[in-house]
Parts: sequence; structure tokens; C-alpha cells
Amino acid sequence: MSPEYSETIVNDLNSQLLILAIAAPLAAALAIALGLPDRFTRTAAAVAFAVPAGVALWLWSQFPAYEAIPAGHLGFTYYSLHALGLEKIGIHLTLGLNGISLPLFVLAAIVGLAAGLYALQSGAERLRIYLLLLLVMQGGLMGAFASIDLFFFYFFHELALIPTFIMVGVWGTRSESDNRYAAMKMAVYLTVGAMLSLIGLIAIYQKSGVESFDLINLRTALAGSPMSATVQKNLFGLLMFGFGVLVSLWPFHTWAPLGYGAAPSSAAMLHAGVLKKFGLYGLIQIALPLLPAGGTTAVVIPLPLLPNIHPTWTGLLACLALGNVLVIGFVTMAQRDLKQMIGFSSVMHMGYAFLGVACLSVLGAGGVVMLMVGHGLSVALLFLLATSVHHRTQTFELNEMGGLAQKAPVLAALFTAATLASIGLPGFANFWGELTIFVALWNFSPLVTAAAVAGIVISAVYGLRAVARVFFGQPTPEFAKVAASHPTADLGWSERLPALMLLATLLLVGFWPRSLSDPVNRALQASLSAGESAPTQVIVSR
Repeated sequence: MSPEYSETIVNDLNSQLLILAIAAPLAAALAIALGLPDRFTRTAAAVAFAVPAGVALWLWSQFPAYEAIPAGHLGFTYYSLHALGLEKIGIHLTLGLNGISLPLFVLAAIVGLAAGLYALQSGAERLRIYLLLLLVMQGGLMGAFASIDLFFFYFFHELALIPTFIMVGVWGTRSESDNRYAAMKMAVYLTVGAMLSLIGLIAIYQKSGVESFDLINLRTALAGSPMSATVQKNLFGLLMFGFGVLVSLWPFHTWAPLGYGAAPSSAAMLHAGVLKKFGLYGLIQIALPLLPAGGTTAVVIPLPLLPNIHPTWTGLLACLALGNVLVIGFVTMAQRDLKQMIGFSSVMHMGYAFLGVACLSVLGAGGVVMLMVGHGLSVALLFLLATSVHHRTQTFELNEMGGLAQKAPVLAALFTAATLASIGLPGFANFWGELTIFVALWNFSPLVTAAAVAGIVISAVYGLRAVARVFFGQPTPEFAKVAASHPTADLGWSERLPALMLLATLLLVGFWPRSLSDPVNRALQASLSAGESAPTQVIVSR
């Protein structure tokens, strides 16, 4: 089924820039695979990482003007449609951005550029293949958040996911056996999550009667003729658990800290910072608008001790999300390995995002989008800086560090800033996401809110303790021995530049949240606010 609104398509230059942002990394990867000479490889990779960032920043700056043009695309701007011969089964390469996908498109571009620049100076073995896989990840990420067609939304995610397993297994930072185990565990969990998500997306295609994977067609048709509450409930459960595994929902989280602890820096930055947001994005962009009754319909879950309790999916999601915040929070406090600590902290903060989704409100979903941006930037920055710490101390063990700020003050300042951002300090992007989620969560359940707020204290404990152990106090004998044999230097510009890019974006959104929250508000109000009585503004301050 072809999109019924095709007569309103405006294929202007900005619309075609979306294709360029996807194609540039993939074209560079193909050129490297076909034997691009080594002397051109670094330059080609650098340009290919920079093109999506330039496109994303330009489209972000132009978004308010384009969003004001009523084009019949349900708020999607920069719309373009490309026929690939799959129209008979309802598949088109349709691209565009709305207020929900724009922040994540920008996030993918900026983190991708930072990860690419860091990889170029990493000195990784078989650098050509390393850069090739990163470029494939980058192209997949840009495509996933720019796709309106659900088939390509899923296809581009898988394209970005496959290189992750290879990079963890081949370029991992642990022992060979540990790297392979981490890669295998990631592959098993994420394949199961992806399959559940795929089944849910295909079921939406079949049950909607639209014969199209196009999200705009689906939203238009289901707004007038929604699926039955039972069908919505079943499909919502499939997507909740499928996407939940991809985002490391407790207790299906164990692949994440293990994988991030073994992953090379750039792969960890791209996966934890961006690719992990795919599942949350799918819940907000697809599940909540298309299955509005799915999260609120009672489900029958066998509970021997509570036979008369019939919870909803969102109620169950909130309980599991508290497991992320509290259980994983305390596990994070117990970590003595810096990189493992950051991996567990990433899993913990996803609990806040799931709590925002469970609220089923514009306010909660908007807070999740803002938190995804803040968390993606801060966790990417932490993984980058953790590797820089390792280069100078030759260890990730917190008990074998100390006093690094004396020799690397810039590294200490950047790591402290990233930690404060992760905690949710005002002035950083994370703050607006967490604050908005807590306000929405109060309308959902004051008791759940009180339990979730305790996570801020937990974050402060493990985060500030790590800063103190790594950078302050007296150097441990182990670090003193390393420093004596390998003189410690501060960050060079090859490390500073990607770190400063991430920090600058955290501060920009932190001090100017409406640059993202205004488009988020408008998109969510259009897709979620029907029948909702909860507050609908994500950010209302100046």
C-alpha cells in the first residue's frame, strides 16, 4: 500500500540531507571494504563521521521553521519517499524527523562523531576493519532514527547491532575468553529481544489491516479504527519485553554491564550512548501511539500468593524499572572496576526512562526523550574518559588509582563534569529529563516516586566516590609504580576534542532545554494527549 499522502511530499534539499547522513558512513565503509588505500582511510572515515553531525546540526537549526509548515505528515518534517521495489508488501524507504526522533538523530550524530574521532587516534589493531565496523554502526544508527517505515526502522537497528558483537569479541579490553563470553551473551540476549520486537511489529502490520509498515499510515488508520483492547494488550506486552531486553530492563540486563566492560571505547560509546535508546524510542514512537489501551488493560499473570491481582503492563513495567534503579543501583555501588561501574550505572539510569514510559503521559514520555539525550551524551563521555584513565594508570581497578588530578587536571575536570551530569546536576541535559520524569511519576504513584528518588543518592555515592578514588588523595603504590615507568601526561587534543564536543552539547541542552523540549512537546501532544488529563508540558521554564 502506497502512502496516501504522497501528493504532499516536498523533496527539497533538506529532505535529501537525511539520505546523505545515512549514506556517507555506509559509503565510506564500503570503500574501505573494497580496498581503499591506507593513506586515504583515515581521511575518508573522518569525513564520513563528520557529515552526519553537520547534517544533524543543520536540520536541528532549521526544524522550527519546517515544523510550522502543515504538510500532512503528522508532524514529520524533511519527509522523503524512495521506492525500492517492495511497495507490493507495504514497504517504502520513507524518511523524516518529528519532535521525538530529532533529538535522537542529533544524539546519534554527535556521539558518532566523538566515537569516530576517538577511534582514529586509538591505535587499534586492524584499524581499517575497526573503522569499517564503526562506520556501519553509525550509518545504521542514523537510519534507524530517520526511518518512518517500521521495516527500515528495524533493519537499520540490526545493521548497527551486528558490528557490536564483532567488536566486543575481537577488540575487547578483557581477556580473550572474557571477550568472547561477553560477545556471546550480548548476541543471545539482544537477538531474543530483537526477535520479540520484530514479532510485535509484524503483528501490528497484520492486525491493523493497513497493509503498510509506514508509521504515518498506521497512526492515521488506527486513530479512526483502533485494534481491540485484547489485541493491543498482547502486542504491547510483546513490544515492552522485546524493546525492554534491548534497553537492559531488569532482570534481563546482565548482558549490558558485561558487554560494556569488555567493549572497546568507541563501540561502548555508540552502543550505550545511542543504540541502547532504540527500544525506548520504539516504545514512545510506536507502542504508545498505536496501542493506547495496551498498557492500561489488565493482564492475567499467575501469582500464586496473589491470585486476585491483575496488574497492567505499565504497572509491571514500573516494578521492573524500580529493580533497575534500586537493585542495580546497589550493585553499582559495590563495583571496584571503573568501566564495570559505568556499565552498571548505565543500566541503572535506564530504570528512570522506563518509569517515564510507564506513566503513559506526554509529560513522562517527554522526560524520557530528554533523559535519553542527556544519558547518551554523559555515558559516552564517561566511557571515553575511563579509557583515557586506563591509558595513564594501566588498570580499571579503583583501588589501584589515586592522585591522578595532579598529573592530568583536564582529565579530572572532564570526568568530574561527566559524573555530575550523570547524577543529574542542574545545568546539564540529564537534569531536565530526571526532573520531568519525577513530576510525571508523582501523578502515577507517589510511593514509586519516593523509591525512585532514592536512586539520586545512590548515583551520587558511587559517582563521587569514583571521582575521589581516581583523581584525589595520595597515589596508590600500584599507580606510583606505573607513573614512574610511564610518565603521566594530561589529555592531548586528540582526546580533548571529542570529550569537549560531548560536554558542550550536555551544557547546551542543560542551559537551553527548549531547543529540544518544544519540538518534543508538540510531537507528543499530537500522538499521545488524546484523553489524557495529566500535565502535558515537558519543560515550561524559560
